[in-house]
Amino acid sequence: MLNFTQHPATPEQLAAGVIDLLPNQRKHLIDRLTVNSLPTKVEIGHRCADIAQLALDLDATEVMIGCAPWMMATLERWLTYHGIKFFYAFSVRVSKETLTEGVIVKTSEFKHAGFI
Repeated sequence: MLNFTQHPATPEQLAAGVIDLLPNQRKHLIDRLTVNSLPTKVEIGHRCADIAQLALDLDATEVMIGCAPWMMATLERWLTYHGIKFFYAFSVRVSKETLTEGVIVKTSEFKHAGFI
């Protein structure tokens, strides 16, 4: 399963079989996933079609996706059209509170727990 998210795979995801892209492939993917101004439906479609083409070029049969929610439905359709299975990472939030000098500090860590 290729990592088609903007973030490197976690050690748990790598252990589960996720493969990070090479730097030039990852740069291309991030360029397509990063949108800095209000996109049109056509632009979203072009970006997602290009991401699906990247998956085809890499002979991917499965990809882990995740990005802006408003982009995912279009990306899912393009991947499905090309017969590429897609998954989302599922994580569990583990929170911890500590009291230091009268201040409570809450930290959260997200633990990979599987794929949806």
